[in-house]
Amino acid sequence: MLTNRRARQTTYALLAFIVFAVTLLLLSTRVSHPVIVDRPATFRGAAGLSLARRETELVVASTTKEDPSWAYRHFAHWNPQVYVTDNQSAGLPVPQNKGREAMAYLTYIIDNYHDLPDAVLFVHASRFQWHNDDPDYDMVPTLRNFRLPYLREAGYVNLRCVWVIGCPAEIRPVEDEEDKDEEEAEARGERADRKPTSAKGVFRRAFQELLPEVPVPALVAVSCCSQFGVTRDTIQKHSRERYIRFRNWLLHTTLDDSLSGRVMEFSWHIIFGADAYHCPSAGECYCKVFGLCDLACTDSSCDGRYILPPYSNLPEGWPRLGWDHEDRGYTESLE
Repeated sequence: MLTNRRARQTTYALLAFIVFAVTLLLLSTRVSHPVIVDRPATFRGAAGLSLARRETELVVASTTKEDPSWAYRHFAHWNPQVYVTDNQSAGLPVPQNKGREAMAYLTYIIDNYHDLPDAVLFVHASRFQWHNDDPDYDMVPTLRNFRLPYLREAGYVNLRCVWVIGCPAEIRPVEDEEDKDEEEAEARGERADRKPTSAKGVFRRAFQELLPEVPVPALVAVSCCSQFGVTRDTIQKHSRERYIRFRNWLLHTTLDDSLSGRVMEFSWHIIFGADAYHCPSAGECYCKVFGLCDLACTDSSCDGRYILPPYSNLPEGWPRLGWDHEDRGYTESLE
């Protein structure tokens, strides 16, 4: 009896040692890397590796200063793909931090071209942003209200309906062009030292470099600010090589990010097949895109939907506190 008891004790001790050793081995072999936020189970860590069939995917262009965790909390079913453009070891990598959100968007398209979901929504990382088309500038209700059936019908849809900034006439490429004399100097091989100052002023030349086969439009208008939905079929109307060419332009252009990103901002809708002038009436847009069909509207806006804020940064404490630190009566959850 005593011998059996000692044998059992020895066996238990041996098993405990084995479990302890295996645990140490697993911990020591784990790959260490920065974690932004918890990712859904369907996360795809490598281009072309599909762990689940995706009908819709959310592509988020982020920086280390932004918090994209809301995308995982509210839209895990859209398998958020977060590109942290200023930290190559966090999130999904981009070749270089140039061109603002356009670098993330193009990298996603290039890396996933042959395995795209049915629809892709491209957005910025901060939940509350001054340009989000919502009374509280909140992207969560904007995406919750978004009508995917309309996107499948239209092929490309801007996530902003209000006209202010971008419509009805943002860029007149030929009339707005600046530094024509310097372009002539460059053609003669002479040095041109003055840097361009506005996207309007450089748009014609940049557009010709991006889309040399497309005539430069006389007028370019679309509501800002580079957040939109597009279908797989629309993306694949262009070859993967063409998107590589767009990204190479971003990588090699001498334009500042504020200009190259802005050029892309006013080119996406043209790339995806919309007219250069793309300013649907606000009432039609809110109804078709977000299902908000009983609003009092003019062509450019609808009551109670969007007011251009006084600054491009929302105040500290938003959405609970306003511009003068007053209580706004905001009662929705921020989780």
